[in-house]
Amino acid sequence: MKVLIVEDEKTLAYEMEDFLKKAFYICDLAHTIQDGLEKMESNSYDFILLDLGLPDGDGLTLLPKAKKHNPDAAYIILTARGNLEDRIAGLDLGADDYLPKPFSLLELQSRMQAIARRKFNVKEELLPLGDFQVDLQKRLLLFQENQIELSRKEFDLLSYLFLHNNRVLTRMQLSEHIWGTFADDDYDSNYIDAHIKNIRKKLNAWAPADFIETVRGVGYRIRK
Repeated sequence: MKVLIVEDEKTLAYEMEDFLKKAFYICDLAHTIQDGLEKMESNSYDFILLDLGLPDGDGLTLLPKAKKHNPDAAYIILTARGNLEDRIAGLDLGADDYLPKPFSLLELQSRMQAIARRKFNVKEELLPLGDFQVDLQKRLLLFQENQIELSRKEFDLLSYLFLHNNRVLTRMQLSEHIWGTFADDDYDSNYIDAHIKNIRKKLNAWAPADFIETVRGVGYRIRK
């Protein structure tokens, strides 16, 4: 999943970026309201982590604009300001959660996972996918009790399609959210197609993977 970190404390921003990248998130950084807005206008994000005390203004003023450009993103406010009024204002403007500084990076990850579970209505640890089961937190794909070996990007691609089941995702969307770049030429598109082909081959060795559908000229979807 793709994350935008809008944080002017550069040490903290880089620590968050490094931690989340190790947890398989794609991260962009912005240190001002203007920089954050420019990135939101040209990119689509799954999470936006928003500091309030930014050098060119109050991060709360960015939230309504951010939601116009990234309405499907989940928003977590990060701030050293602990008063109740700011928390209520942020939630009223559409933030999904509020994390006061200082905070543990593990807690941040836990909050993000909880939001993702609510957003995608994930209630169980092992989720059915055809004849397979997916454990998103442990990053496992199982057939009965057998673990299917997928590469990091193969699992990212499969799980992203799985979370957006029944929705057609274009090659551009998949490239941006899994690789952090747009699929704007045949090479990038073929790269995604090759990963899908490898996933199907690995799954079909155990059971039919016909739930992964190719939508000709558009992209892919998982039908449940």
